Amino acid sequence: MTGYTMLRNGGVGNGGQPWVLRWSSRIRLTWLSFTLFIILVFFPLIAHYYLTTIDDADDAGKRIFGPRTGNELCEVKHVQDLCRIRESVSEELLQLEAKRQELNSEIAKLNLKIEACKKSIENAKQDLLQLKNVISQTEHSYKELMAQNQPKLSLPIRLLPDKDDVTFPLPKSNRNCRLHNCFDYSRCPLTSGFPVYVYNSDDYPFGSSLDPLIKQAFEATVRTNVYVTENANIACVYIILVGEMQEPVMPKPTELEQQLHSLPYWRTDGHNHLIINLSRKSETQNFIYNISTGRAMIAQSTFYDVQYRPGFDIVVSPLVHAMSEPNFLEIPPQVPVKRKYLFSFQGEKIESLRSSLQEVRSFEEEIEGNAPADYDDRIITTLKAVQDSKLDFVLVEFTCKNQPKASLPTEWALCGERDDRLELLKLSTFALIITPGDTHLVISAGCAMRLFEALEVGAIPVVLGEQVQLPYHDVIRWNEAALIIPKPRITEVHFLLRSISDNDLLAMRRQGRFLWETYFSTSDNVFSTVLAIIRTRIQIPAAPIREETAVEIPHRSGKAAGTDPNMADNGDLDLGPVETEPPYASPKYLRNFTLTAMDIYRNWNSAPGPFHLFPYTPFDPVLPSEAKFLGSGTGFRPIGGGAGGSGKEFQAALGGNVPREQFTVVMLTYEREEVLMNSLERLNGLPYLNKVVVVWNSPKLPSEDLLWPDIGVPIMVVRTEKNSLNNRFLPWDEIETEAILSIDDDAHLRHDEIMFGFRVWREARDRIVGFPGRYHAWDIPHQSWLYNSNYSCELSMVLTGAAFFHKYYAYLYSYVMPQAIRDMVDEYINCEDIAMNFLVSHLTRKPPIKVTSRWTFRCPGCPQALSHDDSHFHERHKCINFFVKVYGYMPLLYTQFRVDSVLFKTRLPHDKTKCFKFI
Repeated sequence: MTGYTMLRNGGVGNGGQPWVLRWSSRIRLTWLSFTLFIILVFFPLIAHYYLTTIDDADDAGKRIFGPRTGNELCEVKHVQDLCRIRESVSEELLQLEAKRQELNSEIAKLNLKIEACKKSIENAKQDLLQLKNVISQTEHSYKELMAQNQPKLSLPIRLLPDKDDVTFPLPKSNRNCRLHNCFDYSRCPLTSGFPVYVYNSDDYPFGSSLDPLIKQAFEATVRTNVYVTENANIACVYIILVGEMQEPVMPKPTELEQQLHSLPYWRTDGHNHLIINLSRKSETQNFIYNISTGRAMIAQSTFYDVQYRPGFDIVVSPLVHAMSEPNFLEIPPQVPVKRKYLFSFQGEKIESLRSSLQEVRSFEEEIEGNAPADYDDRIITTLKAVQDSKLDFVLVEFTCKNQPKASLPTEWALCGERDDRLELLKLSTFALIITPGDTHLVISAGCAMRLFEALEVGAIPVVLGEQVQLPYHDVIRWNEAALIIPKPRITEVHFLLRSISDNDLLAMRRQGRFLWETYFSTSDNVFSTVLAIIRTRIQIPAAPIREETAVEIPHRSGKAAGTDPNMADNGDLDLGPVETEPPYASPKYLRNFTLTAMDIYRNWNSAPGPFHLFPYTPFDPVLPSEAKFLGSGTGFRPIGGGAGGSGKEFQAALGGNVPREQFTVVMLTYEREEVLMNSLERLNGLPYLNKVVVVWNSPKLPSEDLLWPDIGVPIMVVRTEKNSLNNRFLPWDEIETEAILSIDDDAHLRHDEIMFGFRVWREARDRIVGFPGRYHAWDIPHQSWLYNSNYSCELSMVLTGAAFFHKYYAYLYSYVMPQAIRDMVDEYINCEDIAMNFLVSHLTRKPPIKVTSRWTFRCPGCPQALSHDDSHFHERHKCINFFVKVYGYMPLLYTQFRVDSVLFKTRLPHDKTKCFKFI
């Protein structure tokens, strides 16, 4: 509107310019735009037409801009490379397309398989769920059947009588006391553990009169006994020590009686009390004879028949070694069997009964029950006649050269000092013990002392007088270690002693040595035996034997161990299943309470030995869980249809009476980590392996970055308190199987060899079964024993660096075998394998069993062990001779028996196949 107004007003706008100029400028812009359009559109069309017209010329070779063929284009030099690239790319594109189609096809197939697998997994889950339901139902049914067939058992309620209970019925006389009428069973339940309370003698006036050595030894024994308790309210038995008393300060009988009756737990009559009167000398007096002891039991070495109550009181041995251990080096050997004197006797009778030679009683008088005549004069006459005949060397002296020891009336007093008597007994095959002429004297301290000294030095006791009650007579079979002959047979004694064979003599001497070591030698043995007799009488099971608590060293497990081809090269042999389930421990036998009565007969009367020290006896024929031992030598017998057979069936299962059993590998090592790791890896895939216990014998712990192999079974690394080869045989609580494979960390055994050794051990569970055999030999020039490792067809030892043995022997080695042997092993850092062979042969009287022809088992390339030291064999010579002194004889036995098998690979060296093989 403004512009229009400006034009009408003369063309003058706001800026003062004429409208004609503005119009002319618009015309120039329009023309410029049109010209550019013509140039940009029509000029290319004209150029294209012109160029096309030129290409239509007759001379085709002069065309410049026309299209050309591919070959003509490739003839151009600068585009030839581009042509080759185009062809190569085209081929690659074709190949990629083919691969793409192929991959698409495979993906389709895999998708089909995935779908099929998903369906199979779902079906397997359903089947697994059904199996779990079936297993659950089966377990429930099994529990129901067990509940129906076996009543539930629970520990009985322990009933403790009141402290002041006086309603216990009294017997007509204290002499009639027996367990059923003088012992309160309610204080001793089967599950009580047999707690024993021991009075402190120093708290009572008579304590100052006790022999200091006996009191000190008794207190030391009480402190270490497992049954002793400080809680008197729960005690089953109360024990008080009253002797041996010293003569000058001995209290009067009435005073001692009042002091006993004033004991805080005497309860008016002393039931469940045990009065111990130990004797260290032969002249110990029977001062309890004139004391009223009520219902208390008495344990001492001297009894009169009116005082002794069979099955209630206890005849104990004298306590000679009160505060000292026996010196095994001073004890003579058990061989040769026959010594200088056939028998010996030294003694003097201070007071005697009327001589039988002066007053002869009629036969009718004797059978009417009158006291028998005194045969001492007849004994003197007969023994002197034997000595004068000089048919055998005998030594009898009826008069002491020095003042005789004090003794009871009619008792033969000891002559000389103890050392002099022992020297004579060391030269005697038999030791005569003449019982007192007073038949009312059941046993005296003098007779007990003679018996103790004879057993100590290996002289077989010959007791003249069948009325005597020897120490612990109700639990020891004395006829296996001594001869008990009635006095009227004195004229036949010489004939009887000469008729005993050497084998019987050695057996009796060995049994006597065992009885002396087990029940007589120390205060611990005497006190433990007294408690064991009472505990067995009232049918309370023994306390479990202690096991060594394994202190585990934390370690890291690395990758799964591979299998050494040399170890698992079994061809087509199936050695058995590799255990994929949790480790299976051997069934434990914890002494059923219902068998305590049988235990009395078996442990004390039938088989005297160290077995009473343990809660179970692995080789006991009545144990159902140990029936496998009875099957020894009868072959593998299947159970319930059997897993035996031949060929592959035999190889795939153990069979036998115990078809399911495993073993534990115990490996001793000392700062050889690389060798140890290699040995552990070689155990990978070993059938029937329960676990591996590595006994780390070094004070230096394993490296923190050490990776332990994963062999499919637990590896327990146990830390020891000190570096000792005895640690190899400690009964670790982590060992839950009866079978132990003791193996060195550098032992190199194949799996088939180990499995064969395990099968052989199952047929001889009481013996050492292993691979490297050795033997002992007698060195005639030096008159000593030698250790020999040369190859031989005869052996007497199997080294425990690669051997199976029963865990029972680990208890015996660590707790029962004489400490002197273990000290010798620690001193030399050697000989622990010899010590174990001595122990097993001593107990079983059987040699070990060697399997396969292997004589060495060291791994090739391993660092040298202690056995390569020059002093190794010299130390083993010394060990054998020292062990012989401790045992008193050579327990090792030779054998030519070796077990090879046609069912396993038998690789025999060509130069070592001349020995007999038993298959």
